[in-house]
Amino acid sequence: MEMRLHEGDSVALVATARKVSPVEVEPAVKLFESWGLRVIVPEGLYAADCQFAGSDRHRAAMLQELIDNHDIKAVFCVRGGYGTVRIIDSLDFASLDSFPKWIVGYSDVTALHSHMATHCSIPSLHATMPVNIPTDAVSKEYPAISSLHDFLFYGGLEYHFPVGTSSLPVCGRVGECRAPVVGGNLSVLYSLLGSDSDVDTDGKILLIEDLDEYLYHVDRMMMALKRAKKLDSLKGLIVGAFTDMHDNAVPFGRDAYRIVLDAVAEYDYPVAVGCPFGHIGMENLPLPLNAEVGLVVSENEISISL
Repeated sequence: MEMRLHEGDSVALVATARKVSPVEVEPAVKLFESWGLRVIVPEGLYAADCQFAGSDRHRAAMLQELIDNHDIKAVFCVRGGYGTVRIIDSLDFASLDSFPKWIVGYSDVTALHSHMATHCSIPSLHATMPVNIPTDAVSKEYPAISSLHDFLFYGGLEYHFPVGTSSLPVCGRVGECRAPVVGGNLSVLYSLLGSDSDVDTDGKILLIEDLDEYLYHVDRMMMALKRAKKLDSLKGLIVGAFTDMHDNAVPFGRDAYRIVLDAVAEYDYPVAVGCPFGHIGMENLPLPLNAEVGLVVSENEISISL
C-alpha cells in the first residue's frame, strides 16, 4: 500500500486531547513546510474547553473532517495529554481503507492507534508530535525528526540498537520474529481493555512505553494485560522508554524494565528492552503500527526492520 509523502502534498494538524497554542505548533509548521508540504491548520485547532482542545464534539468533528478529506495525506496529532478516548466512538474510519493516510502521534494517541489496528487495514505511525518539535528543527538534525522525514517520504525502516549502552539496561530475551506491531502507551492500552478499541495482540509484536507512573502501577498494568491474555500469544515484545518513573516511601524493589521482564518471564518470545520509542524527546523514533516488521534480539544488538 503506497502511503509515501511527496513534495506538494497536503498534511494537517489536529488536536484530539489537550489544548494547544499557536506558539507550540509554529516550529512544526515551519518544519513541515521546509519539507515541501502544504500544512493545513484547521479552524478551531486552538479551541479550549477546560484542559481539552475544545469540546468532545468539536475535537471529533475536526478529526473526522480531516479523515474524510481525500486530499490530505497525513494527519499529525499535535499533542497527547488526555482526551482522545472521549471521542473515539464518535469517529468513522471507513474511508481510510480506500483513501489511506498516516495518522501520526504517540502517548494518548495510542487510543487512535489501537482502535485503527482493530478496525482498519492500514497502518498508523507511532512518532513524535508537533509540540515536541524544537524551534531550531529546520536547521539542526534530530534523530526523531530526520527518521520521521525519511520514513514518510522514502518508506522502509531499519534500526540497530546496541545493548548495554545509554538507557538500554539489559538485553531482555534473545530471539527473532516477524509480525505486525501493535500497542503504544501502556497506561492507555490498560484503559482500553475490554472496550471496542482493545487491541488484538495474538500473533503480534507488542510495543509498550510509559511516562510519569508509579512502579507499583506499572506492575498492576502488566498484571492486567497478562490476566487478559494479552501477553500469552505474542510473537515478540518491544519495550520502549519508561520515563520519569516514581516510587513510594516503601520501595517497590524493581525498576520498570524488570517489572515488565518478570511479567513475561514464562514465555519464550524475543523481548527487546529499552528501545528509543516513547517520551524521550528528540530521540523518539518512528515506528509504524499495524504493519509487519522484523525483530531480532541478540545479546549485543536489537534490530528492527520493515
